[in-house]
Amino acid sequence: MARSQGKIYLIPTPIGNMDDITKRAIKILEDVDLIACEDTRHSGLLLKKLGIKKKLISYHNFNEESRSRQLIQFINEGLSVGVITDAGSPGISDPAYRVVKTAVDNNIEIIPLPGATAIIPALTASGLPTDRFFFEGFLPHKSGARKNKLTTLKDLPHTLVFYESPHRIEKTLHDLLETLGNRDMCLARELTKKFEQFMRGTVNEVLALVQQKKIKGEIVLVVEGQRNKKQNIE
Repeated sequence: MARSQGKIYLIPTPIGNMDDITKRAIKILEDVDLIACEDTRHSGLLLKKLGIKKKLISYHNFNEESRSRQLIQFINEGLSVGVITDAGSPGISDPAYRVVKTAVDNNIEIIPLPGATAIIPALTASGLPTDRFFFEGFLPHKSGARKNKLTTLKDLPHTLVFYESPHRIEKTLHDLLETLGNRDMCLARELTKKFEQFMRGTVNEVLALVQQKKIKGEIVLVVEGQRNKKQNIE
């Protein structure tokens, strides 16, 4: 008798604090036939901490198309596949999107688990409106392209959420000030980790704090949406 078609499970992993992994996520990781991950070495350490031994297969920006087809083949053979990212929820600013899209195109059942992500804790603790927000992810690396992108967002009334890296943060804050104006914002870094920190204030005030001390760790920027036309020239 042929095996029934397998499934894809989207499994969030901790962004820092290991206690944030759910019981359900651990159970699924234990039960699936193989796990697709960005970095097998990084995910191997996570599974070791959880006491789980499982076959790992890598997917990343350079092999996502071919790897997605391979995963679909495994699933059609009846295997269940868990998809994880290095940290957080699969598909949020990582290549898991392509795996999911290929699965949808092939009528594969997809089971997403809720769990860790940096976006929501940064937003809810920012002190800025949470009823409507726009998540842009990572802004372009070069200043010109970054300012062009920010210009397209400046009139949105939604709270704006970005990811940023430590070595670009000061330049990005300068570009925020130039394109969006001196809005209220929050810089959240090292979320759920030992040195978790929130810097709240205007863009100018947060920039001054960043200039006082070298910032390390993963960063989420939460920026006030457009309130009125005067704000951009303050």
